[in-house]
Amino acid sequence: MKTIIRGILAQVARLDVPVDTLADDADLYEAGLTSVASVHLMLALEHAFDFEIPDTMLNRELFRSIDSLAAAATKLTAPREVA
Repeated sequence: MKTIIRGILAQVARLDVPVDTLADDADLYEAGLTSVASVHLMLALEHAFDFEIPDTMLNRELFRSIDSLAAAATKLTAPREVA
């Protein structure tokens, strides 16, 4: 999953540094992620993983790092239990 996220970051985020030089917990905002790029990133993640990020998750912390993006993707792609 993190490999896919790195690929998406490389394509849409326009970071100031190469994505492959970033640690999974590196701050993407310090690496140059902008609010506009985070929207492109969100849309690309939703398309790649076939989910919709709920408004309640849309915050700065979601886009903080590859780790935080992977955790959200894992949560959103996990099978849901039917009550």
